[in-house]
Amino acid sequence: MLPLAGTMLAFACSTAPPPETGEGGAVLFRGGQILDGTGNPWYRGDVLVVGDRIARVGVIPAAEIPADAREVDASGLTVMPGFIDPHSHAGPGLATPGLRAGEPVIRQGITTAMVNPDGGGDVDLAAQRRRFEEGGIGVHVALMIGHGAVRREVLGMEDRPPTGEELERMAGLVRAGMDAGAFGMTGGLYYAPGSYAANDEVVRLAAEIAPFGAFVSHIRDESDYNIGLVAAVEEVIEVAEAQGIRGVVTHFKALGPPVWGLSREATAAIDAARARGVEVFADQYPYEASGTSIVGALVPRWALAGETMPGMPSPLQNRLANPRERSRLRADMLVALERRGGAETLLLSRHRADTSLEGRYLSDLAEEWDLEPIDAALRLLDAGGAGLVSFNMSEEDIAHIMTREWTMASSDGGLVPAGEGRPHPRFYGAFPRRIARYVREREVLTLAEAVRGMTSLPATVFRMHDRGQIAPGRVADLLVVDIEEFGDAASYENPHALAEGMVHALVAGVFAIENGDATGALAGQVLTPHWMGGE
Repeated sequence: MLPLAGTMLAFACSTAPPPETGEGGAVLFRGGQILDGTGNPWYRGDVLVVGDRIARVGVIPAAEIPADAREVDASGLTVMPGFIDPHSHAGPGLATPGLRAGEPVIRQGITTAMVNPDGGGDVDLAAQRRRFEEGGIGVHVALMIGHGAVRREVLGMEDRPPTGEELERMAGLVRAGMDAGAFGMTGGLYYAPGSYAANDEVVRLAAEIAPFGAFVSHIRDESDYNIGLVAAVEEVIEVAEAQGIRGVVTHFKALGPPVWGLSREATAAIDAARARGVEVFADQYPYEASGTSIVGALVPRWALAGETMPGMPSPLQNRLANPRERSRLRADMLVALERRGGAETLLLSRHRADTSLEGRYLSDLAEEWDLEPIDAALRLLDAGGAGLVSFNMSEEDIAHIMTREWTMASSDGGLVPAGEGRPHPRFYGAFPRRIARYVREREVLTLAEAVRGMTSLPATVFRMHDRGQIAPGRVADLLVVDIEEFGDAASYENPHALAEGMVHALVAGVFAIENGDATGALAGQVLTPHWMGGE
């Protein structure tokens, strides 16, 4: 049973001296059911926002309410902290005119997005920060430095260990990223070029984020591609234990029928590490399908290795054009296709050359083209590749991972123009789906547990001391929702549908959604880690 200390503290603090406030007026949310983010059950009370901060919570004496405060009736509604997404691909969209307000993100309740996941993103984080700040953003952004991006900067796509001098250059880039405000380092050990690194390389580079940062990794193997799911989880534990940092197994899953049920052994490895004092966590999106590209899903990493010259065919294109190499590639891709459950589990989400193919299964295309499914996949590669939604997870594994006390919610979602492509529905619905499906429908979690995994838990993991809870002095990233209606509307057939049930959403005290309507406000900030003076 969770302690009531958080609830009692919220009431006790309501009589403390008011914190200093930023610019802006005051808003009083009256009579809502407050879920403070700690995991405690809801309680009824008021929340006073002054400027960009929460000033009072609970029973607020009239004398402490500013005379000009706007009053908003929250009775019958649930008031929660804004959600923190530890694995977001929304960074490029938030830096794009027309998408900066991030409505699909904020409709999910996400007020802080951690960007540059899977070892990717920008190497020059100072320049990336400027792009966000100069154009404005609708939600807060926390930067990470990507191991794969750093490796590509120094080694390109070469499949070899770095020399001593190259490793130190890579370490310097990671250190520069931390100096520019990164909250840690992401890994993409499943993807090239990160997959070409031995784990001792990652351990060395993680020294540059110690002791403050976190290592958030797409593990090397979520199935049985190479070292196996459990050994891949243990690699993250090794990095965290060696450098005394936090390790996060990101979008944790057991991918494909051959490894269904192994989530229990993998979570046991994390439990054992935590029992001996290693800070290890996970995040998870609540879907039975993953989202990747045909390259990510089916192409072996050896086929991507090699020097890439501007204006010249890529190593993969060269290998596709070589009959001997194409035959070898086909054989390896066939194994990967079987691992994922066959062509009927792969749905095309994006195809730039022919958008009419979007929303169709690889099995259907193979039949239409009178090809073996693997040859249909090769035809797609010949045309430049395609995005995929891959149905490969079991509900039992999803639920088991979700109920671990150290599992955060995440979206793994991006931000694209409305109607463009057929993206994974997690772009629009990951966080509300956790409540709609796994709290209300399946009762896998309580509402308080689900909200904790979206708020105070990620705030704790990434040491964001000023958000993740409803308490005086915290940043006023707030959600006011109709909790019975809050849910995902996006589906695999209709992926662009916005989440439902959001009545109000505040980012740093500014209404991003007001009475159900998006305001287009750009109140988000690029966050600074607490060890650099942030909070």
